[in-house]
Amino acid sequence: MDKNKSYNKILDVRELAKSIKMMVVDAPEVAAYAKAGQFVILISDEEGERIPLTIGDFDAKKGTITLVFQEVGKSTIELGTKKAGDSIAHLNGPLGHASDIKNYGTVVVIGGGVGIAPIFPITRALHEAGNHMISIIGSKSKEFLFWSEKMKPLSHEFYITTDDGTLGIKGFVTTPFVEFLKDKKIDRVVAIGPIPMMKSVTKVTKENNIPCIVSLNSLMVCGMGMCGACRCKVDNQSRFTCFQGPEFDGNTVDFVELSSRLSMYNQEEKLALDSYKEKK
Repeated sequence: MDKNKSYNKILDVRELAKSIKMMVVDAPEVAAYAKAGQFVILISDEEGERIPLTIGDFDAKKGTITLVFQEVGKSTIELGTKKAGDSIAHLNGPLGHASDIKNYGTVVVIGGGVGIAPIFPITRALHEAGNHMISIIGSKSKEFLFWSEKMKPLSHEFYITTDDGTLGIKGFVTTPFVEFLKDKKIDRVVAIGPIPMMKSVTKVTKENNIPCIVSLNSLMVCGMGMCGACRCKVDNQSRFTCFQGPEFDGNTVDFVELSSRLSMYNQEEKLALDSYKEKK
């Protein structure tokens, strides 16, 4: 490795929405192999923790990947302080299985909150494969919504929902989705977002016997299936999100267990954030 070269250099940083940031990173080796649905694990600085982030976009020719994250805890807030010209200490990827892309027919893609970022490259790949794309993106309110300008051109039908009705349809992402089922044949659904959102979507797909793929945001440390932190239950069997996922058949995911595992370290995360704020 050339010690004089700056690796994982941040080329651009933007605030896409309230507390949501986008980083374009110079990572040619990752960009060369990245596919829709995959993720990276990064360490912001040498003393930081490992953060899994789904790849929101990638450009093999430019050698760049785009990462989108919400500043919610110490590590993501700290990552958000970096600026263009800074570097990320360590970046490992692409990891996980890529999305299964082919012409299914009519596909509904649903992105909620920060899940809009990982749903974008999947939508693009499915569009290029010849599917009829129905896209739904949603957030709490318009101030948290982003990338509608990237999603709309890839969609034959495009819908925005906000919980408070400040933009698009008032309600959850399932509001227009349930309406589609009255007069449309849906061949496949891909949903990425908060656990309650994915759980609600899969309740509908299960009742209507529609295949549904979700990308799980489980706890993750090693990214190789050795630590067991990312364990989840799918079809009543233990699975490891990092190397057997991150995408699974949503109709068979135990979201109750997944939610419980995600909250295991809430107290420790709060202490870390409080300590970080005190030092600032």
